[in-house]
Amino acid sequence: MKWLPAMAIGTVLLAAPATVRRAFVANPSITIRDIDGVRRQPLLAAPGHAAALFFVTEDCPVSNYYSHEIRRICEDYAHRGLGCSLVYADPATTDERARRHAAEYGHGDYPKIVDRNQALIGATHAAITPTAVVIRSDASIAYRGRIDNFYAAIGQPRRIVTEHDLRDALDAVFSGRPVAKPETPVVGCYIDDLTRAHAGR
Repeated sequence: MKWLPAMAIGTVLLAAPATVRRAFVANPSITIRDIDGVRRQPLLAAPGHAAALFFVTEDCPVSNYYSHEIRRICEDYAHRGLGCSLVYADPATTDERARRHAAEYGHGDYPKIVDRNQALIGATHAAITPTAVVIRSDASIAYRGRIDNFYAAIGQPRRIVTEHDLRDALDAVFSGRPVAKPETPVVGCYIDDLTRAHAGR
């Protein structure tokens, strides 16, 4: 994966290729502090439950567009056992900026985490915002990819969403069925790597 410079976070829109494979979370017991100081293990799900991570940045227009749908999905599937975490992929984001951003864009009461060491990015191989990752209780990645197909390509939104990929995946997981499309291409903003993110600051 070729990473873009830090200044490109949220400014360059690209589509990631989809590769279907059975994947597991690297180090699912990672403990990380959320913006309220609470220690979380966002990669762990109890038996019969699932964890969903949504990787975003403050200035990515695509992830900002999806903020209300992310909240709706988390609310709609909470009673089925879904635990959500909103993960800010830019390590330079402060807790206060993340808090203001989440409130401004209408996110729900799920945990907000700034992935300062990119531990969650590394564990899930998220590369573009807004990537959604769904993790089963056995630490396998049930789904990684887009939320839906609103964006046909870069700068080309559809009039109507015709594929609700994330919701379809969650329905399959909670019904005990295989996910038909465990990985889908994401249209959005490249996540910079930690080394370059701190270069020149």
